[in-house]
Amino acid sequence: MSDITWMDTTPVAPSEKYFDLGVYGRKITTSSPEAQAWFDRGLVWVYIFNHDEGNYCFRQAIAHDPSCAMAYWGLAYSLGPNYNKAWERFDRRDLVRCVERGHHAALKARELATNVTPVEHALINAINCRFEDAEAAADVKKLNVMNHKYADAMEAIYKDNKSDNDIATLYADAMMQLTPWKLWNLHTGKPEPQARTRQIQEVLDDALRDNETAWEHPGVLHLYIHFIEMSPQPELGIRAADCLRQLIPDGGHAHHMPTHLDAQVGDWRRSIASNQDATRADERFYREKGAMNFYTFYRLHNYHALIYASMFAGQKSTALDAVERLGSTLPEEVLRIESPPMADWLEHFIGVRAHVMIRFGMWQDIVDLPLPEDRQLYPFTIAIYHYAKGVAHAAMSNLKAAEEQRELFKKAAAVVPETRKAYMSTAKQILAIATKMLDGEIEYRYGQYDQAFASLRECISLDDSLPYNEPWPWMQPPRHAYAALLLEREQVEEAAAVYKADLGFDETLIRARRHPNNVWALRGYHECLVRMKKDAEAAVIEPALRLARAGADVPVEASCFCRLDTSNAPPLSDGVQVENGCCAKK
Repeated sequence: MSDITWMDTTPVAPSEKYFDLGVYGRKITTSSPEAQAWFDRGLVWVYIFNHDEGNYCFRQAIAHDPSCAMAYWGLAYSLGPNYNKAWERFDRRDLVRCVERGHHAALKARELATNVTPVEHALINAINCRFEDAEAAADVKKLNVMNHKYADAMEAIYKDNKSDNDIATLYADAMMQLTPWKLWNLHTGKPEPQARTRQIQEVLDDALRDNETAWEHPGVLHLYIHFIEMSPQPELGIRAADCLRQLIPDGGHAHHMPTHLDAQVGDWRRSIASNQDATRADERFYREKGAMNFYTFYRLHNYHALIYASMFAGQKSTALDAVERLGSTLPEEVLRIESPPMADWLEHFIGVRAHVMIRFGMWQDIVDLPLPEDRQLYPFTIAIYHYAKGVAHAAMSNLKAAEEQRELFKKAAAVVPETRKAYMSTAKQILAIATKMLDGEIEYRYGQYDQAFASLRECISLDDSLPYNEPWPWMQPPRHAYAALLLEREQVEEAAAVYKADLGFDETLIRARRHPNNVWALRGYHECLVRMKKDAEAAVIEPALRLARAGADVPVEASCFCRLDTSNAPPLSDGVQVENGCCAKK
C-alpha cells in the first residue's frame, strides 16, 4: 500500500454551497454520487488551470470513496506540470513534493484499478508513466523523458477513443507540454520543428469537427485557444473563444482565456468585458479560498489582462480600478511564500501601476508615488517606480530630477534577482527596455533628438525581442512614444510608418506584435494621413477612430502623453469630439 496520508481530508457534502462550474462531468467508476460530484468539479478545475482547487476536489472524491481509482488518477494529474508551469519552472522543494506525491497517487490508482473501465485503466497506466520514478525530481531531464512516455501512452489511448473529448483534451495537453509556448515560430508563422503542432491541431480540429459536444467542453476549448494564439491566424480560434466565455460561471480563467485572442484581433472592448467577468468570478473565489494558493498567479494575470485592454482602449478609470483591485487581493504574506517562490512569480504585477500612470500621463501622481519599504521583497517594483518617476520628471521638464531618478533606477535595477520573472520574460529583460525608454525621454527633453530617437529605436528592438506573452509585460508599446515624438518634431512620414505597422496595416511586424484598433495609434495614424494630404485614406480609418475614441474616457490627442505639444494635430472633421460626449469627464 502506498503512503498517502498527506492527502487526508475531512469529507464535505457536495450539496453544500460551492462554486458554479456549469454542467460538465465525466462518469467514472464509483458507487458514491458524492465522489462523482467532486471528481467532476476537480476535472473542470484542472481543465481551466486551477490545479490547486482541482487537487482539493479530487481529495474530496477520495474522502467519499477511498476505493475510487479515478479520483487518485485526478489527484496525480493535478500535481503534475501544465502549460504554464513546466517541470523546469518548479522550485526544488515544490518539485520534490509534487513528484513524490504524484508518484504515490498514481500507484494508488493502479492498485485500485481492478474493476474500472478499459479507458480508465489506460489513463491510470498513462499517468504512471509520468510519475514512474519517485526520485526523478533530482533530474529534470528524466522528468521530461517521463513526460514523453506519458504523451506516447496518451497517443495510444487516443487512437482507440477519438470520439472522447476528454481523451482528446488530455492527449493534446500532453503534447503541448512537451514544448510549452513553443508550438509556433512567431517570425516564420510555421510550427517549431521540435513541437507536435500539427498533431495537436489535428486532434483539436477533429474534436470540434466531429463531436458537437466539443463546443461545450472546457478542456478542448481552452487548449484550442492556447494552440492557436501564437499562430499566424489567431482569429481562427474566435468561435472556440466565444463558446468558452460563459461556460464556467465561477471559473475566472475560463472567462479570461478568450481575451488572449481578443487582444490579437483588436477587440479591446470585448476583452475588457470578459476580463471583468473573470475578475468578478476570481473575487468570489478569493473570498472563499483566500490568496495563499497558486491560483493567485492566475487571478493577478486576469487583472493584468483587464488593465492591458483598458489601456489600449483609453479607459483610464477602468485600468486604475483594476490596479486597486489587484493590489487589494495580493497580501504581502503571499509574496513571502518560499515554495513556490511567489515573489519571483508575482512581484511584477505590482509595478503595473506605473505602466498605467505613464500611459495616461499622470506625471505628478507618479512623482508622488511612494516606494515600497521592503527593498528585498520589492526590488523589481522599486526599479520600475524609479523608471516611471524619471519619465515623469522628464515630461515635466525637471531634468535634474529626471537624471537623479535615472541613477536611482540603475542602482535599483542592478540588485533585482535573476530569478524574478514577468511571465516568460525575466525582470532583467523588462528593465533593459525601461533603461532605453528613460534614456530616450531624457535625451529628447535636452534637445538631443537624434540620440533620443536612436535610444527609442533600441527600446523598440528590445521590446520586440521579448518571448511571447499575453498580455505583454511591457504594457505601452515603445512605438507609441517614438511615433508621438516624431510627430512633435514634424517627422510625419516616419511616424506614419510606425503607426501603420503597430496597427497591423502592413506586414512589417509579426502578428503577435500588432495592436489592431487601438485608439492611440489610430489617432496618430489619422493625424499623419491628414497632414500628408492623404484624405481618402484618412476617411477610411476615421470610422474606426471615432468608435475607438467614443469608448475612451480620456481625450486622446496623441499616442503618448509624452508628446506635450499637440497644437499641430488636426481635429476630426465633423462630429462631436469624445471629450464633449456623454461619458467624458467634465
